[in-house]
Amino acid sequence: MKFSKLSQLFLVSSIGLLVATLLTACQIVTIDYVFVADSKGATTGSAGQINIFAVDSESGAMRLGAATVSSGGTAPVALAVTSDYANLYVANQGNNSVVHFAIAANGVLTQKDTITTSFVPSSIAVNPAGTYLFVVGGTSQGNLATYPLSSGTIGAIQSLTPLAVSGFASDSIVPTGVTVMANGDAVYVSAYDLSAYNPGGSTSSTANPGWVFGYNIGSGGVLTATSGSPWKAGVKPSGLAVDPTNSFLYVTDFASNQLIGYTIQSNSVLNFMTNGPFKTGNEPTAVAIDPRGKYIYVTNELDSSVSAYQINLSNGTPSTVANATGSSTNTTDTQPVALVIDPALGRFVYTANYLGNSASGFRLNTDTGAMTQTQSTPYPSSARPTAIVAVPHGNHAVQSVTP
Repeated sequence: MKFSKLSQLFLVSSIGLLVATLLTACQIVTIDYVFVADSKGATTGSAGQINIFAVDSESGAMRLGAATVSSGGTAPVALAVTSDYANLYVANQGNNSVVHFAIAANGVLTQKDTITTSFVPSSIAVNPAGTYLFVVGGTSQGNLATYPLSSGTIGAIQSLTPLAVSGFASDSIVPTGVTVMANGDAVYVSAYDLSAYNPGGSTSSTANPGWVFGYNIGSGGVLTATSGSPWKAGVKPSGLAVDPTNSFLYVTDFASNQLIGYTIQSNSVLNFMTNGPFKTGNEPTAVAIDPRGKYIYVTNELDSSVSAYQINLSNGTPSTVANATGSSTNTTDTQPVALVIDPALGRFVYTANYLGNSASGFRLNTDTGAMTQTQSTPYPSSARPTAIVAVPHGNHAVQSVTP
């Protein structure tokens, strides 16, 4: 059978349109960029690195995006971003620095300015207004340092607040995490008393090993110790997070395999949840709350897993969430030490796996909190990843529907 030239042209055009449609349907759409700080480069002692991953909006799978960049120092341990997702900060323990990067729309990082701290940094956070950077650290004397931010640029140190427990001023307080309330009213620091805690697990009877320090943030960034601060926090608190409604604070206890909960009262005062602490996996290291304030996720370093919990919105009590197989834990690559929930849609969870040299991905069911592994997880990174953050690509609103 013969076709006229017009018929042939129509057929070719139709086939071309069909192919284009299929390619468009299969096209990977980036919904987030995930930044992973790696503490060990190609050689021991070399500069830390930041891997940049792009997240597929449908599958949650990650692929390397923009080129890997130097962290601006050695041994990076913490990452933080401003609420407008335009600035990234990395804390490097190897040279006591905090480095500022500008984040482009395509996820590319450009190094801007650097500060040197007077102590070894362990964790950092930025207030929601993007006007202050909080840095905690120290190996014998814990400190909370406040730096002003101007369009992302880090200014000269504004204040240095020593962390001390009344009656034990000479003890060594080691901070492990810092977080700021969603309304910007207060900053909280998790720490443990090295004088009362030994790595072997024994403790002295002279002081409580674990603490949470609270400070109200006043005009001009002035910090004032919150009434009742510090509060007891188990044996060796390792991370902390405040829910989006500023109602609850949760702390992981690395030594006791527990999640400790507090209700936040007026003036940012904490009250211990009397029905807690709550069981986690072995050696919990980090905690994150989904952007809807419904679920908590905890990395368990020794188990190489993530535990999921649903929050009772009336009193903050977390209850374990089982996955499709009935288990309350979700397997990661080896030794997860940090995690992040994607900010674009709030339906993917990623962990940084220190010994796995990778990031693991999970898709969360926004109706139940249950998790399933994302496609092709885990995703190889540079060596010894220690921290992870994410920024949305484009304008997106967190969805509440089941993915």
